Amino acid sequence: MKMNRLGRTDIHVSEICLGTMTWGSQNSEAEAFQQMDYALERGVNFFDTAELYPTTPLSKETYGNTEEIIGNWLKSTGKRDQVVLATKVAGPGRPYIREGGPITGASLREALDASLSRLKTDYVDLYQIHWPNRGHFHFRGAWSYNPYKQDRAQAQHDIAEILEAISDCVKAGKIRAIGLSNETTWGTQTFLTLAEQKGLPRVASIQNEYNLLYRHYDLDLAELSHHEDVGLLAYSPLAGGILSGKYLGGQKPAGSRGAINGDIGGRLVPQQEAPTRAYVELAKTHGIAPSTLAVAFCLTRPFMASAIIGATTMAQLKVNIDAADLTLSEEILKEIAKIHREYPMPI
Repeated sequence: MKMNRLGRTDIHVSEICLGTMTWGSQNSEAEAFQQMDYALERGVNFFDTAELYPTTPLSKETYGNTEEIIGNWLKSTGKRDQVVLATKVAGPGRPYIREGGPITGASLREALDASLSRLKTDYVDLYQIHWPNRGHFHFRGAWSYNPYKQDRAQAQHDIAEILEAISDCVKAGKIRAIGLSNETTWGTQTFLTLAEQKGLPRVASIQNEYNLLYRHYDLDLAELSHHEDVGLLAYSPLAGGILSGKYLGGQKPAGSRGAINGDIGGRLVPQQEAPTRAYVELAKTHGIAPSTLAVAFCLTRPFMASAIIGATTMAQLKVNIDAADLTLSEEILKEIAKIHREYPMPI
């Protein structure tokens, strides 16, 4: 398993990260324990979670369950020092999370302490802003995105206040590094600029969606990654499971995310059918599992710090982690480029 340096920190993470958002809803605690044990055996040292999880479905009743499960595993195994642990503070909009309010210095400290309690640890290695206060174009928001409604002064103020609070938490030994999620180029650069100006903690990573069907990061964010050493933590490398091919032809297997929440966060649309079929057929032509191909492609990207995989079964987990042992040929990469050119933004 290849290890990558996280930003300009001294933290090194496996190029595959274990995602956890199904634990506590689609997966039981016992199943989650089995996944963590197996991932660690395969060389995965990086686990990613969030106070919001589990997500399928999101609910007040299950809020925080995933962190509780991870905390129970850490306590029972004593393996905290073997894991790079990442979690996130939720942004505004969920009434049951701090009444849906924006992230402030006070709410961030409150959220972090609650996460640490659930995780049964004194610190997190990477603390991430799950989504910004000002709004963004992620979660299929590109079609209605309008940054001109944002208050410029308030956006700057929020970022500065968040950084000041994070700095206090770093000094207290509760956070080792910081990251963003569902961010834009402007937002990321503003975090970097204010940190440099004020001597505050520097952003090490961005956790945004990236997969064969959604490659926005290839553009200006890739340039930022190159010049500023801010790596991508790619979530949904299988586009919510679509790139496994299991939804082709309108299928929705029982127990799958598509069967539970319908359109998989707006991804399961007619436009994805043709490119998904093309990628699945490409994988099968070369004797590769479609899911393995999809994750392996993410690992070829020069800005990739780690690809976050999620699985509801051990069979899925094994296929996803197998991507670390696969080197895609130039022929396959050329075919991927050809398909991408024909279907540049299907979701």
